[in-house]
Amino acid sequence: MTIFALSSAAGRAGVAVIRVSGPAAASALRALAGIADPRPRHAELTRLSDPSSGEALDDGLALWFPAPHSFTGEDVAEFHIHGGRATVGAVLEALSALDGLRPAEPGEFTRRAFENGKLDLTQSEGLADLINAETEGQRRQALRQLEGELGALYDTWSVRLVRAQAHLEAGIDFADEDVPEGAEKEANHHILWVQEQITHHLDDGRAGERAREGLYIAIIGAPNVGKSSLLNRLARRDAAIVAESAGTTRDVIEVHLDVAGYPVILADTAGLRAADGEVETEGVRRAMNRASSADYKIAVFDARLWPQRDAETEAFVDQATLIVANKWDLAGRAESAYEPALPVSAKTGEGLDNLLAALEEVVLGALGGSASAPRLTRARHRAALEECRAALERAASAEAIELRAEDVRLAIRSLGRITGRVDVEDVLDVIFSEFCIGK
Repeated sequence: MTIFALSSAAGRAGVAVIRVSGPAAASALRALAGIADPRPRHAELTRLSDPSSGEALDDGLALWFPAPHSFTGEDVAEFHIHGGRATVGAVLEALSALDGLRPAEPGEFTRRAFENGKLDLTQSEGLADLINAETEGQRRQALRQLEGELGALYDTWSVRLVRAQAHLEAGIDFADEDVPEGAEKEANHHILWVQEQITHHLDDGRAGERAREGLYIAIIGAPNVGKSSLLNRLARRDAAIVAESAGTTRDVIEVHLDVAGYPVILADTAGLRAADGEVETEGVRRAMNRASSADYKIAVFDARLWPQRDAETEAFVDQATLIVANKWDLAGRAESAYEPALPVSAKTGEGLDNLLAALEEVVLGALGGSASAPRLTRARHRAALEECRAALERAASAEAIELRAEDVRLAIRSLGRITGRVDVEDVLDVIFSEFCIGK
């Protein structure tokens, strides 16, 4: 079945792109654009017409990408037309009237690209992340994944494990044949090497997942120390209500920021104190939960009382905390008097540059990561790798060669679930190419 859909963003625009993929793409190109013998990868200016009525729909560009040299690996036609809603709707309606065509389901073009070997699963996820990227860090990470770096890393490990399994299977099934000496020892070397690589890969502080989803930072402190004012300053808008009375914030207020090119979710929380009333009690409970689960915290204290700190906030201060002494403008003290806190005035903006610089350092330390190594970006990758490592640990300690081979097979399958490539023929290829079986 041939599918079609608007591939550019919905809504009014200067240009809209409608993609058609499948065996009837050429006939759709001929029916709407009158092009019977299109040149591959050549944009041709043409008039699009309704095949049933002959009515002119638009003047636009028609492109032809014959299989397998297309995004989906199938025959693909594209119509680049004016982006008005009526024009787009008319072309889509004309395509729907053609035999053998139907509207595409969400993600169906990318799924066909995967099924036709144009993308693996990690690249498909990278494409989705690239489309949704809002910061430079997200864009760079998604692009590297789309280019296949993550899948290539897992394929390297899979090749080593396939080789190990081939050696073990040969020792089991062809014990009387010409199997090289030391094959089992080499298999064990591959098992331990991949196990070590996976352990190092998993020990990343979830930087890739956080870069994709956002680093969660909670602003905590006693009532009326200026948490909401600080949030508004950092967000550069009035996201939270500010008032002189204590207990204004009763719920968690979140804003999304771009800090050093990475996404940050900054949360203003209720003041930590013995609450007065049912609503404030719930607000304090939520504040404590967010403080406990946050990736990082900004603990705000009153600069006028420094170095005195309230016990409720102090209980959450640890190595993952920036300490801020707010209302610096009212305290009248030198900056050096507040160490290790950062003196800030949310009212006047004094000290805000230092706070932003400290936040950037925190974000880059948590999400910047290594420029050379591709990173985990999804929980499903992590779960599959943990399964793979567990299987390899069992294989390394198993005494029977049959058990080692089975655990290596399970490890290969776990890796294959990440990329979508699981093929028993790979093991047979290694066996029959490296060993002189049945000659």
